[in-house]
Amino acid sequence: MSIIPSFFGRRSNIFDPFSLDVWDPLDGFPFNTSLTPSVPRPSEYSGNEISAFAGARIDWKETPEAHVFKADLPGLKKEEVKVEVEDGKVLQISGERNREAEEKNDKWHRVERSSGKFMRRFRLPENAKVDQVKAAMENGVLTVTVPKEETPKPEAKAIEISG
Repeated sequence: MSIIPSFFGRRSNIFDPFSLDVWDPLDGFPFNTSLTPSVPRPSEYSGNEISAFAGARIDWKETPEAHVFKADLPGLKKEEVKVEVEDGKVLQISGERNREAEEKNDKWHRVERSSGKFMRRFRLPENAKVDQVKAAMENGVLTVTVPKEETPKPEAKAIEISG
């Protein structure tokens, strides 16, 4: 259960100490361009700017064996996605969805699918085995598995009570 209300439009936890995400208070807020003409619509972004696709949704769950990240990246091929571990403990998932080529005779009625670059970064916990990270892409879902080191259970030593 998330402690963040659903009206924020995200399922991430801003209190997560491992997250490098920056919370955007305007994320998901519908802008009326007649009231805020300086705010560009997604169709007005150039290819050099990060678009609405920048907020690629990623789930992070921890199992007894590993940390598992799942990213919805519909329409992307595995060659268009990069998975890296930086500075030993930062998982970075990035890529780019190119804008569909416009033909001179095309008449667009609606542009809602986003394009552009995206990047998400996650600080991995100390028990992550970064040298054994595996990534797979199937049906537009990227799954990154980061195995965990087994933490030794503390041994209990009986102490004799005198007196």
